[in-house]
Amino acid sequence: MNEEKQPPSEVRQRLDKWLFFARMAKSRSIAQRRIAAGDVRVNDQKILQASHTVRAGDRIVLAGGAQSRILVVRTAGTRRGPYEEARQLYDDVTPAVQEQQLSDTLGHAAREAGTGRPTKKQRRVLDELRSDGDWWSE
Repeated sequence: MNEEKQPPSEVRQRLDKWLFFARMAKSRSIAQRRIAAGDVRVNDQKILQASHTVRAGDRIVLAGGAQSRILVVRTAGTRRGPYEEARQLYDDVTPAVQEQQLSDTLGHAAREAGTGRPTKKQRRVLDELRSDGDWWSE
């Protein structure tokens, strides 16, 4: 299909290409694997074929572990450009509550100050306590 001859509302694009152009996947092959794994829904239908076409107005749900993103397609892409260009291809309608939950789940992994691995200074103090005193003269 020649995209230039079709009216803008009828422009269609393969799902894997669109995900790649919209920077939702690092490569088309990764996009194809996610589609085949059932991680992508278009208009509430599970899609298993990368060749499925999307057009403006389609609602795409990307499942990814604890997080999922809901996108509405604005237009088809022509290339994988910078983020600002890719951002023009979709509207992100992911609920704000879900984004808050995502930040909460990521926040619990942060360590409190003073826990975890010791600093160099703390390690030197520990080494000094464990040794008989002159550890450098042994």
